[in-house]
Amino acid sequence: MKRGEGKKSPDEKAVLAALSTVEDPELHRDIVTLGMVRDLQVSGGKVAFRFVLTTPACPMRNELQRSAEEAVRAVPGVKSVDVKMDAEVRTHSPLKGPRPVQGVRNIIAIASNKGGVGKSTVAVNLAIALAKHGARVGLLDADLTGPNIPTMVGLEHGYQAETGLMPVMCYGVKVVSIGFLLRPGLPVIWRGPLIGSGIRQLLHELPWAADGELDYLVIDLPPGTSDAPLSMAQEAPIAGVVIVTTPQSVSLEDATRAVTMFEKLNVPVFGIIENMSYFLCPHCGQRTEIFGHGGAREAAEKLGLDFLGEIPLDAQVRASGDDGVPILERDPDSPVAQVFMLIAERIAAHTSVQRFSEEKAAN
Repeated sequence: MKRGEGKKSPDEKAVLAALSTVEDPELHRDIVTLGMVRDLQVSGGKVAFRFVLTTPACPMRNELQRSAEEAVRAVPGVKSVDVKMDAEVRTHSPLKGPRPVQGVRNIIAIASNKGGVGKSTVAVNLAIALAKHGARVGLLDADLTGPNIPTMVGLEHGYQAETGLMPVMCYGVKVVSIGFLLRPGLPVIWRGPLIGSGIRQLLHELPWAADGELDYLVIDLPPGTSDAPLSMAQEAPIAGVVIVTTPQSVSLEDATRAVTMFEKLNVPVFGIIENMSYFLCPHCGQRTEIFGHGGAREAAEKLGLDFLGEIPLDAQVRASGDDGVPILERDPDSPVAQVFMLIAERIAAHTSVQRFSEEKAAN
């Protein structure tokens, strides 16, 4: 090598070849083919690009960034690597089925076939967890005859009775509940056709995208396999359903029925969450399995579904719901809040995989 002559500077082709060795572990394709590498600039040994994930709640975010940086640094002549992490949630768009909800990219339904399993608490905290990860999120209370989301997010029942129902921002989430129209204690006595009509209006007649599209609309379904979940499946393209249960055998039997119902409706089931999984004593740290433990994981394995996680029984979660300050806001660093954050990542990953499967089917 002559004096003053340095290593040859890399070109875009060499950098892209290196990045094509990095594979998304969920989608099982390399990040270049997936279109995740954007705005690539290579100049004098300096490499910069945007790494666009399929969700801001990607559970593999740090690992993917590290792998991409290491791959580029291994290219001869590279002196520095500048990676800007970004996310772009793609729209769930099945080849056929119900018409999309304007301004909503993905709908995630939270369901159970049995009441009292903490489904609404899970729905509220998962919606907030997705928002904390950086996604634009909505929360729809689809329990038209027993709405309790207003209480859980600290909003007064009936406060929109005079102005009309509109989405309202609360804890970073755009929330809608028919409870905003109903005075406390006022019952909704509706039969099937009215339930279906109500679901349709909540989905298609509200300005969900008034200030930008939602990445995820989390829908809290009422328990059971009756009118509301059936209407929801007919009125909106649901990306996937999350089943909430407790460790008791009767709850698991009901969860299995819920899974069967959604499979018959051709709605993907992302997996099962075991709520009230165990109790940790705040004083001594002893773990007590009040309702048993592990049943939801076994049920998920038998049904061929993902076990999304176990949420402990925590007095703070109950108090937070009653006070209208969800645990993700009251104590975001608590162990139970971190569990919600992890489960939200897994659900977001399922949504991305579902979208990728649709794209493959379309091609």
